[in-house]
Amino acid sequence: MPGKKAFTLVELLVVVMILGALAAIAVPRMISGATNAKMRACETNVDLLNSQIELYYANEQKWPKNLPIVTEDPNYFPDGVPECPFETKYKYNSTTHRISSHTH
Repeated sequence: MPGKKAFTLVELLVVVMILGALAAIAVPRMISGATNAKMRACETNVDLLNSQIELYYANEQKWPKNLPIVTEDPNYFPDGVPECPFETKYKYNSTTHRISSHTH
């Protein structure tokens, strides 16, 4: 069959194997990258909440008894309360006046 140009079955299998190997390398990295981004967003939210709790103390000269006192006040969170990207609740420790360790 002179004149016809086409890929052989072996060439196609080699290409498919190479693409499969690249996908096997890339997919786990993308998943771990998304998880790391969520963890960083959660850490940022905890820092923001702790900062607003300290601001509440500076303004009121007393610590809040619970977290909703701060989070429901539009002066501290005009754009709404930050939510955990893992859909868990932030817990306020009334002894240390901080958001407690929030790990995933």
